[in-house]
Amino acid sequence: MTVTNAESGTQVQEVAEGIYRISTPVQIEGAGGFSFNQYLIRDDEPLLFHTGPRRIFPLVREAVAHVLPVDTLRHIAFSHVEADECGSLNEWLAVAPRSRPLCGTVAAMVSIEDLADRAPRALQDGEALCLGQHTVRWLDAPHLPHGWDCGFLSEDHTATLFCGDLFTQGGADLPPVTEGDILGPSEAFRQAFDYFSHTTEARALLEKLAATKPALLACMHGSAWRGDGAGLLGALADRLTTDRLTA
Repeated sequence: MTVTNAESGTQVQEVAEGIYRISTPVQIEGAGGFSFNQYLIRDDEPLLFHTGPRRIFPLVREAVAHVLPVDTLRHIAFSHVEADECGSLNEWLAVAPRSRPLCGTVAAMVSIEDLADRAPRALQDGEALCLGQHTVRWLDAPHLPHGWDCGFLSEDHTATLFCGDLFTQGGADLPPVTEGDILGPSEAFRQAFDYFSHTTEARALLEKLAATKPALLACMHGSAWRGDGAGLLGALADRLTTDRLTA
């Protein structure tokens, strides 16, 4: 792990081959310690997943520059339209002139074609994009955990699922990667803040994600998790189903 900004505590860590987790700890009113994570894939066509909010753009840019020249970025990707997902999208497009937004077709249609300074590359459900050594695949997941436009990227070479807000863990001093329990902490956070949409399609969508058999879950808040990702996604589906039945 390398701390790229001592004042903010922003750090970068390679969590899978050619994949780097960038994390900035913050304090959120009502939530206490928290973290904003971005994931950088170093390849022939480098990809950044999540931009972070605009206010931490200089910190994330500094961390990216620790791994590769910022202007070589080609894809600025995110799960759904929200400040911590794509708040600094246009700032990234400005410093990486060959880059484009990368998102699902719904996000492109309802938001990004208007909000972004360059036209997006919109991926259909299941569509793959080769970056060089790594290949990412877009998976539509509407309203999981929230947002009609929500979806995730799965990376084939490292069996990584960039799972956005799923398994959000509170805390600002968590390890970059863990094999310990994240379901318990993430469920406690979900119960406290009720940020899931309670879609009736949650189990089917989680099963679709589990079918990718991820070995690493790249969470946007908290530690990334290494282990049987399909099993953990199934456990989350069980929790959500129980909640619906007892509501």
